[in-house]
Amino acid sequence: MKTSLFTILALSGLTCGLKAQEKKQDTTEGKQIILDEVLVQAVRVTKESPVTFSNLDKEEIAPRNLGQDIPILMNYLPAVVTTSDAGAGVGYTGIRVRGSDATRVNITINGIPYNDAESQGTFWVNMPDFASSTESLQLQRGVGTSTNGAAAFGASLNLLTDRFSEEAYGRVSSSYGSFNTMRNNVKFSTGLLNEHIELSGRLSRITSDGYIDRASSELDSYFLQGTYKDDNTLVKALLFGGHEITYQAWNGITREQLQENRTYNPSGEYTDENGNTRFYENEVDNYKQDHFQLHWNEQLGNNWSTNIALHYTRGRGFFEQFREDDDFATYGFEPLTVDGEEVNTTDLIRRRWLDNDFYGTVFSAVHENEKLNLILGGGYNSYKGDHFGEVIWARFASNSEYRDRYYDDTSTKTDFNLYSKAIYKLNQKWSLFGDLQYRTVGYEANGEDTGLVDDTFNFFNPKAGVTFDLNRNHNFYFSYARANREPNRNDYENGNPRPEKLNDFELGWRYVSTSVQLNTNVYYMRYKDQLVLTGELNDVGAPLRANVGDSYRLGLEIDASIALGTKWQIRPNIALSSNKNVDFVFQRDGVLQNLGNTNIAYSPNVVAGNMLIFTPNERFQVSLLSKYVGEQYMGNIDSEASVLEAYSQTDLNLQYTIETNSFIKSIVLSGLVNNLFDEDIVSNGFFFTFDDDSSGSVTTIEGAGFYPQAGINFLLGATLNF
Repeated sequence: MKTSLFTILALSGLTCGLKAQEKKQDTTEGKQIILDEVLVQAVRVTKESPVTFSNLDKEEIAPRNLGQDIPILMNYLPAVVTTSDAGAGVGYTGIRVRGSDATRVNITINGIPYNDAESQGTFWVNMPDFASSTESLQLQRGVGTSTNGAAAFGASLNLLTDRFSEEAYGRVSSSYGSFNTMRNNVKFSTGLLNEHIELSGRLSRITSDGYIDRASSELDSYFLQGTYKDDNTLVKALLFGGHEITYQAWNGITREQLQENRTYNPSGEYTDENGNTRFYENEVDNYKQDHFQLHWNEQLGNNWSTNIALHYTRGRGFFEQFREDDDFATYGFEPLTVDGEEVNTTDLIRRRWLDNDFYGTVFSAVHENEKLNLILGGGYNSYKGDHFGEVIWARFASNSEYRDRYYDDTSTKTDFNLYSKAIYKLNQKWSLFGDLQYRTVGYEANGEDTGLVDDTFNFFNPKAGVTFDLNRNHNFYFSYARANREPNRNDYENGNPRPEKLNDFELGWRYVSTSVQLNTNVYYMRYKDQLVLTGELNDVGAPLRANVGDSYRLGLEIDASIALGTKWQIRPNIALSSNKNVDFVFQRDGVLQNLGNTNIAYSPNVVAGNMLIFTPNERFQVSLLSKYVGEQYMGNIDSEASVLEAYSQTDLNLQYTIETNSFIKSIVLSGLVNNLFDEDIVSNGFFFTFDDDSSGSVTTIEGAGFYPQAGINFLLGATLNF
């Protein structure tokens, strides 16, 4: 049977969903794509591509979609580790894949880059409840295929938003749970009007007190979409965004506080004039982000289709801090004389602003015939970010004026890329894959933290591979991919960073039958000048990185979906890896030392998960989900002070559907118990060193901070479908 990139969507694979038995396949051939998926066909892959990937669709997400962020909903995918600053999956959340942090995971939404252009990070808190407008997502581990935005150095994640609906509907969802977590949203669709036009939308609000003290979240978001379609044309216009106000919780706590008071939050702490410890009530991030996308896909005859998209993102906001006894010099204040004494420090409240614009275009053309599937594409994106700080109150203000800017700098970034991808079928069993990308990046900045930056990078990223279909059930692949990547803004704080390079080798086997789906792969990722996390944070809580010479990641990943009769399903996965800096050099006690091969920070050697799913009938489903993350270091010197202990987590998820024959078509009840066995979980932290010469000789001092996660907690929800 012949298959093609245009007519095949990726295997449901090892991440097939909670309704997987309704969609299960018994061959490696995949399924036909739906119309909306033409928006992501240039960046997604299928079993015909020699790429390691997992898929997740909205039916699989829905039972656990009760207000937690997208990274938390992805927690049970292979090689994935997630964390939450507030400890309960609402607010600031993060994801790591194969030990690579969020700055190294390329994110696209309908093929449009989402990673912040400067930091390269992904701030899901700016798009709360976005899972409720996500049709499907694909996580490609490793370099993957060419895509738009910053290069993938650990993984790429592309999201497809809601497909158009032929039928009108309305939906109201509410959930409530531990820590006063509440999510309410409404969704609607007009259905196809005159068989061509559909309008749909969503409004959401999420609030939570957080597990960590005062780590509250007030999150509002919206999603509006207009679709036009006919036999050869699909046009989509999208407007979506969010407004987040979250109390800061990125300072972490010490090891002692972890034992004595796990929920303690030092953010906002100060001492008043009477010596009493207080907490500033408005130590918050306050940020708004709005996105506009316009997509036009055209089918040109039987063999060609084209897609062009325009996008614009507007972001603006600040984080506010109370600062105790801060130096006048930081803010350009002149010293004062008060009661005969010179004053050069003051208590104050400041806001550090970010005001940015990001816009551009991405485009692709797809050609397919019986032998060849060809994609030509590219994109141009431009970013401008204003960074400035204001003092909004000071006990002693010296010569300042209201809302004076004590720093004010601007950065710009441009990103242009062209790529071509091809899959050529030699015969019924063998296929060849090739992918060539040229990318040029220009970055300018003039901040005190970055220094004067005016860099241009030119990258060539080739990829090649082969796929062998032994028969309808067995599929093998091998690939090589080259990736180059520019430093981010924070990297310039550590000096003059070098761009990093990666050679990624992937060898895999896929097996699919009526009762078993199995994916297994071996990878070897060899880096030059990798920008590894040092464990340290800067003064706004962002992780710092530094170039290391040679480093590598070598791993084995296995995941499966096994049907145990008609009602039971088990879906295990495991990722085993060795992640090493080669001949790592570190200055300890004033002496430069070669530590040999050390572990790369935040890279556990074992990550495992499982889902046990019981579906007694079409209306009721129970899932027991488990996750194990092995021991990991938060620095690169293998210090015992930097160890994050191994942990395990078990969640219980239930969903029951009540069908009605009235105005309300159905009622869906959901329940989620997180951390069922009340384990003490610490999923993230930071590590730092500094040299102390107070005794006359240099001694290296080490310290660490930790982000504890909530014990047993719950969420209950109900959805009314009209």
